[in-house]
Amino acid sequence: MKNFTEKIAITGGKYRGRKISTPGGKTHPMGSRERLALFNMLGAVCEGAVVLDAFAGSGALGCEALSRGASFVVFVDKSPEAVQTIKSNLMELGINEGFKIIKGSFPQIFPQADLESFGNFDIILADPPYDKFGELKLDFLSGILKKDGVLVLSHPGEAPELDDLKFVKTHTYAAAHISVYTKF
Repeated sequence: MKNFTEKIAITGGKYRGRKISTPGGKTHPMGSRERLALFNMLGAVCEGAVVLDAFAGSGALGCEALSRGASFVVFVDKSPEAVQTIKSNLMELGINEGFKIIKGSFPQIFPQADLESFGNFDIILADPPYDKFGELKLDFLSGILKKDGVLVLSHPGEAPELDDLKFVKTHTYAAAHISVYTKF
């Protein structure tokens, strides 16, 4: 297991170009090209949104959302190193409010995380580990996504079908696939 961290840059918004750390180890952050494409797909939807950064790792996706005007981001990751990295990254960016960090695994964090206190999410950004992707049960995400909300899922291979969500499109970048779903 690698013990080093690398620096990655925020791709847009008010923190554009600012560097944040990754937790190292098995965490593999989404590349800058993919993050830029993801947020270009979302466009203005991010402005004022309540966002869940599921499987947060470094928190790069949630930090990008805050940089682009999200009103609140909940970061969730089960790794203590990832949680500490997210805290450090938010501090490095000077972000003192508009977020909550939860250490836990999906869907086991329900109901103890009390995500309902945030209301349902406008946007869920899910970049789960590819090596465990086949084991993940992601249908629960539709239960915490607002009607007409957007789920962006990074995944290997074909886009999975998810209960109560309408598949919109997939963009492919080398081995990464980024699919967009909406809740109907």
